[in-house]
Amino acid sequence: MGQKKNQFSTFAGVFTPSILTILGVIMFLRAGYVIGQAGIVNTILILVAAQAISLLTAISLSAVATNTPVAGGGAYFLISRALGPQFGGAIGLALFLAQALSVPFYILGFTNAVVTDIPSLVPWFGIIALGSAAVLFLINWISSGAAIRFQYLVMALLALAITAFLGGALSRFDPATFRANLGPSYTEPSIGFWVVFAIYFPAVTGILAGVNMSGDLKDPARSLVRGTMAAIAVGFIIYLLEIIFCGGSTSRADLVEQPYAMLKSHALLGAGFLVSGGVFAATISSAVGSFLGAPRVLQALARDRIFPILGPFARGSKDSDEPRLGLALTLGLTIVVIALVSGQESLAAFDMIASIISMFFLCTYGMVNLAAFVESFGANPSFRPRFRFYHWTTSLLGFLACFVAMVLIDPLAATVAVLVVAGIYVYLSRRVFRSTFGDARRGFQYALAVRVLQKLRGMTSHPKNWRPTFLVMAGNTQTHMTLIKYATWMEGGRGLVTAAQVISGDLETFAAHVESLRLAMEKLLKNNELAVFPEVIFAEDVDEGIRILAQTHSIGPLKPNTVLFGWPRSAERAEAMFRHVWSIAALGKSVVVVVDKGLPPVVRNTRQIDIWWRGRQNGSLMATLAHLLTQNWEWRNSQVRVLRVVRDAAGHRSSMQAVNSLIEAARIRAEACVIVSTDPFSELLRRHSGEADAVFLGLQATEGESSVELYDRLTTLLEPIPTTILVHSSGEADLFA
Repeated sequence: MGQKKNQFSTFAGVFTPSILTILGVIMFLRAGYVIGQAGIVNTILILVAAQAISLLTAISLSAVATNTPVAGGGAYFLISRALGPQFGGAIGLALFLAQALSVPFYILGFTNAVVTDIPSLVPWFGIIALGSAAVLFLINWISSGAAIRFQYLVMALLALAITAFLGGALSRFDPATFRANLGPSYTEPSIGFWVVFAIYFPAVTGILAGVNMSGDLKDPARSLVRGTMAAIAVGFIIYLLEIIFCGGSTSRADLVEQPYAMLKSHALLGAGFLVSGGVFAATISSAVGSFLGAPRVLQALARDRIFPILGPFARGSKDSDEPRLGLALTLGLTIVVIALVSGQESLAAFDMIASIISMFFLCTYGMVNLAAFVESFGANPSFRPRFRFYHWTTSLLGFLACFVAMVLIDPLAATVAVLVVAGIYVYLSRRVFRSTFGDARRGFQYALAVRVLQKLRGMTSHPKNWRPTFLVMAGNTQTHMTLIKYATWMEGGRGLVTAAQVISGDLETFAAHVESLRLAMEKLLKNNELAVFPEVIFAEDVDEGIRILAQTHSIGPLKPNTVLFGWPRSAERAEAMFRHVWSIAALGKSVVVVVDKGLPPVVRNTRQIDIWWRGRQNGSLMATLAHLLTQNWEWRNSQVRVLRVVRDAAGHRSSMQAVNSLIEAARIRAEACVIVSTDPFSELLRRHSGEADAVFLGLQATEGESSVELYDRLTTLLEPIPTTILVHSSGEADLFA
């Protein structure tokens, strides 16, 4: 990468390219047409609306630009650093295309002016356009400094041209003509307010010409604000004067049919040649500005390695880091567009490209505003812009205005543009980026989460609002991965899962390793595509650590309501685990113990889940977890059975009705199964659930039964059956509430 040499001032690097792009081809070739179609009042409204969008965007841009060091890439850089590489990449491509398409847009405007002045050159329209593109390419190839110096001459010619046509229009001002042109008079049914708005809008997109020079400025933060605001103010005044003076001095028919010719014929002191020189200068300078901007956006995209295919465009020239390859690509696109449209009616093709450019720029403007809104609303302490005249409401208003304008201009095109940007965003979201930009989305999400947690804390809980919030005592994460998977399956996308690893040891000794262990755990969970929060704590004793976790772990009101354990491998660990089970139950939390036998392959068309119903309290939680289990794709379409045992046939019918009633009340898809038998429960369990994929049983010790006795009894009971989920419910999850 070459060392940056350019150090442009506010006037040279921002104001000059911005104002020359603003006072460009629209002012000379299409402003009169818009006045004639929409009328003076509506054209002023169009100007005010377009400039309002531009001003709101400039305010947002100023806030972001004065809050972060600004490098090359202009609006793309600002958006990507606020909204991240995904949004930045999507909008960066749109911005590059907008700038790249602006080059043939302005060249076609220049060529149209040339053949209008010299009708004999009409057959050479395409050759003139291509030749102009080649000359401008060479100017930019030499250096951006040469292009900037060229624009000083253009500015002088432009000032003379504006003075000539505004002075001439003022000298011919007629109040009667002004009144006649106040209202709209559209010449075709297909033309309306928003159609001419789209044609006119590129007049205010010139602010990005200066912004795109961000990497070549001596003081980007200061220059971008001052240069952009000055260009907007000057541009607004000149366009407003053009609307009033030309609307009051030219008939509607002439405004619509020959707007450029009228500017020339009405020029002050008959100096129509100054207007010709001005339009030549304005269109060429605008093309130069776009030729400067588009390759720089592409270079910034390439250097961020967002799209690997763009890698070669990251290189810059050795002397001043000029994006030569991006410049060549822009030339190629320009040649293609000119070749495609040069055979068509010139102004029709011109208007079509103007509408496409408007849509691209509105997308970019909208994202600049959204970037500033996210930065401000997220309330990151690091968001301290030196630009003081800013509030997040202006950014939100600017974003909404851009979106509304896009829809009103062309709903189909707006939908396509949004879908394309969204598609690129989704594509980029699936990629893993080696570096991050410290973007503001984290702050925005953090602020939003805090606000929601504060509101949630003030709400009274109810069984209808119960959601599984699991704390998994994962031990060694790798060996307990199935336990964590069962937690995510039973969470069913409705709750929250935290996998906790308690390590015995002195915290002072191992403090430096806590974060590295948590990161390793997080990586393992991500590699297994598990949406689980990792937690690692050190404690002098593992059991003490479990007790502390069960009591203290929470995210505000999102306290764990269910703690998961794996089945202990020895009677010694069983005694400790069951102590935790009963103490956690005393805290008002549910406990689930997974006796893992592995997930068997599907040998039937569907998996089978059995719930052994012995009472409402544990049964409600078992049925809820079984239902949530079926919401996961690996368990989807599973057959759930609710089994109940009665000792004599007389109770079969009433028990069947009761089980069906509870299934109906619970609103779950399940089959009732009432078993009439006096056989031992262990025999019934083996006989009816031996082929199931998962079995839910209530967990309860009999009176006087020790933890070791309970462990031995359950170990014997569960030996012949598949994975069993033992549930001890707090009663908070109530199916019948």
